[in-house]
Amino acid sequence: MAVETVQNEKEKIKVSPQGWLALVIMLCMFSGFFANMEGPLQFLRVLDLNTLIGSFGTIGDTGANFMGSGGAGARDGFMFALSLAPGCIFSMGLIEVFSKMGVMEAFQKVFTPILRPLLGLPGSCGLAFVNSLNGSDIAAVLTKELYDNGQITDDERTIFVSFMYPGSAPIGNMISTQAAVLPIAVMAMGPMILLVIFCKLVGANIVRLIVMRGKKKNAEVAK
Repeated sequence: MAVETVQNEKEKIKVSPQGWLALVIMLCMFSGFFANMEGPLQFLRVLDLNTLIGSFGTIGDTGANFMGSGGAGARDGFMFALSLAPGCIFSMGLIEVFSKMGVMEAFQKVFTPILRPLLGLPGSCGLAFVNSLNGSDIAAVLTKELYDNGQITDDERTIFVSFMYPGSAPIGNMISTQAAVLPIAVMAMGPMILLVIFCKLVGANIVRLIVMRGKKKNAEVAK
């Protein structure tokens, strides 16, 4: 039944050549593929999302940006949330431009055969899925848009969030915040990232089973 659903979804979707081109560019930009390019290919960093978002300058010789240093509580939390705004605004603008090129149809066609059996999600979640491995803020906004636009149901949103929330942004966090402990880690970074993703998939599928069981009970009660 699931295989038939995937085939039906794929048959309904038509993707233009510019949609495929937009898909390749977006995957490279949002996955961080070009982030560490060196040598003659260093110019490709301009296609990396984090490079385009940039960073805040520092104030004098303090080394601190507009958030300052030593903050705490709600005020510091507000400033941190404010610092996320440029990245989210820029990313949503990019997504809107690429959407006009047909990128969402391309995502749906490519990711439906992957995400349906893996998490029970439609292919339209592909961009948020890829981005959630590298960062959590933009992925959260994308998921909200998918739900608001009726592209995913409440149950699918629950399953998707259960994948994104634990071990959030494993690739981005492993490279940045966890870099200090990598020298004493018992395994290489690649296997650690794969292990985290595997655990995320297991957790999401446990939630998926709970959701399916709940729907089955509700259907029995309705009868």
